[in-house]
Amino acid sequence: MHFSLRFALCLPFIALAACEDMAAASDPAARAELASQRSCIRAVQKHTGVSGGKINTTIPIVETNQYIVDLPGKAPWTCYTDETGAAKQLIETRL
Repeated sequence: MHFSLRFALCLPFIALAACEDMAAASDPAARAELASQRSCIRAVQKHTGVSGGKINTTIPIVETNQYIVDLPGKAPWTCYTDETGAAKQLIETRL
């Protein structure tokens, strides 16, 4: 009973995450954007050893292939990707 209650409470969040991916499934540009963001998050996590990074959507980005990754309790990182969406350069933002 305890497992089914936990699953029922998590189900809306699982569905929401699936909807985000489904919305991008029919749009090649959106799929490429999501892949680039995931690449940057993985690269920052691998470099810093800190998990839980998220793409910052509040700071305006003026360059293509550039993303800002916020880490919990740490300074944000700027990530540049190549034309295939692979993370190529990381720069720590010092506050």
